[in-house]
Amino acid sequence: MRETLAPNAGPPREAAGSRAAYPRHVPITTRWADNDVYGHVNNVVYYAFFDTAVNGLLVEAGALDIARSPVIGLVVETGCRYHAPLAFPDRVTAGVRVARIGRSSVRYEIGLFRGDADAASAEGFFIHVYVDRATRRPVPLPEPLRSVLEGWTRPASP
Repeated sequence: MRETLAPNAGPPREAAGSRAAYPRHVPITTRWADNDVYGHVNNVVYYAFFDTAVNGLLVEAGALDIARSPVIGLVVETGCRYHAPLAFPDRVTAGVRVARIGRSSVRYEIGLFRGDADAASAEGFFIHVYVDRATRRPVPLPEPLRSVLEGWTRPASP
């Protein structure tokens, strides 16, 4: 006998987060190539948006020199919840916050907002573990980086 899933099976979906829940904002340019055959931004592109927003802010703050920093962040975990589709040529803003700072790791949370919408179209996270560039062994967060990250913290619920 074949099993079928009931519509809406599983836990209730969380409501989309608001723009105000994210202390930093970065404009993201969508491209024609970001759309897939279904007419919306492909799921893998959302992760590129997350990476671009966080690393762009780190470079802008002077906390990351992508060519020379002795300490670099490696992604060890990531996830995304989709609330509404994005598509080229949407104007998108990535909201960024730091949810947790550990000894050598950071959890970034990112909301993607279409146009002037207050509710996120997608919300994701990734965790960086900071390592020595040469040995790839975890190291404590350098103080200048930790200071920048502390300025990006905000509770998940405004």
